[in-house]
Amino acid sequence: MKNLKVIDTSILKDWAKEIFTSNNFHMVDVSQKQNTHRKALAMGKIYVGEKTFKLIQNKQMPKGDPISLAEVASLLGVKKTSEIIPLCHPLSVDYSSTKIIQNADDYSLDAYCVVAAFAKTGVEMEAIMGVNAALVTIYDLCKIVNPDLKIDGIRLLIKQGGKSGTWVNPNGLPEFLQDLF
Repeated sequence: MKNLKVIDTSILKDWAKEIFTSNNFHMVDVSQKQNTHRKALAMGKIYVGEKTFKLIQNKQMPKGDPISLAEVASLLGVKKTSEIIPLCHPLSVDYSSTKIIQNADDYSLDAYCVVAAFAKTGVEMEAIMGVNAALVTIYDLCKIVNPDLKIDGIRLLIKQGGKSGTWVNPNGLPEFLQDLF
């Protein structure tokens, strides 16, 4: 016990920051932040063409129902976000839901994904990854009928929580959301 030294912690440097500040990449340090309720909603669109759209509507797609499978894939995308995006914090997601809306006017499908968690950092990337997983799954199931597919307009619509509060996309919201925010 006589070899123990008493160290004044007020003079200790933050050695982790000092050693690693020259690194090009690092996760944002959220260790001092408090958990708050976070929520995010993202969307994206895939254009499938008239023939494919009608097959989807009539549940006649060769590989199965793209909408149902896309909703499941979205949940997997949300859960795996931190494994795919290098600097994304792993989060314990408390809620996620995905909705696919069919648009007969332009033969497209809109994917919406909402994610919620009680966390130190936002869930925007999880919502965006959920949308991406849904759209890419639809692409995979539809390419057999029409390989000329287009994914477009993936974006964050709303985020809530944390010190910045609520953010709403300045480019506007879909009509069904406008009265909610």
